[in-house]
Amino acid sequence: MAQEKTILITNDDGIRSYGLVAVANALKDLGRIVIVAPSVQKSGVGRSLSLFEPIRVSGARVEGYEAYAVAGTPTDAVLIAEYAILKRKPDLLVSGINVGENLSTESVMTSGTVGAALTGASQDVPALAISLQAHRAHVFESRTEVDFGLAADVARIIASHILDCGMPEEVDVLNVNVPMDVSDPRYKVTKLQRNVFDIRLIERLDPRGNAYFWIGSDFKKSQQADSDVYALNNGFVSITPLTLDSTAVVEEGTLQNWLKALDAARVR
Repeated sequence: MAQEKTILITNDDGIRSYGLVAVANALKDLGRIVIVAPSVQKSGVGRSLSLFEPIRVSGARVEGYEAYAVAGTPTDAVLIAEYAILKRKPDLLVSGINVGENLSTESVMTSGTVGAALTGASQDVPALAISLQAHRAHVFESRTEVDFGLAADVARIIASHILDCGMPEEVDVLNVNVPMDVSDPRYKVTKLQRNVFDIRLIERLDPRGNAYFWIGSDFKKSQQADSDVYALNNGFVSITPLTLDSTAVVEEGTLQNWLKALDAARVR
């Protein structure tokens, strides 16, 4: 008899996120569900590791699932799940459902949701990051009740296919973004848009007159028909294949010319 599949579920919105429960409920018939997630909100931490402080883990109540809260980052949670809780590689890692989209190179570099999936992939675990487009007022609110129904269905369809057929060749992570307010969306394979935010830096003064800052942002619109931003904003489920290899693809002659110029500058 085939061994039951183990599905590790994590996120960056924290152990109390409704999105975590929604994806667990959607995948529970596909195998053993184990939830290991940060104990608090950890959005925007990317793949950061807790290297200089101990990481505490405690059992958590998440609607009857086997669940653990990690006082650390999403990456901490993935590594602790594999090496301390499961003591083996899961058959699939699902990170999400994140409240708010994770689009473009900007978000992928900083997202804890995507960071957790990339960490799993670095341990040779098939990995899926899934995020739901959300109203700005709902982003970062882990207990906000939003409709995760469509995103949960998409997660189940893709997760089931990965478990049955494996990941696409040369793909480490599938970064999936699901539109809101769309009942029957089409799927579109996309590329990461280079950027998606117009950064706003807000400076204020504390009671002692010292400056402090808030980093804010506004979404840019996209005209790139093959980008993740364009697809999501036009009602598609955006599926972006990611790889751990961040090496730039350039023509050899381009680099050789650059190195020649570097050598010339060095000997001046």
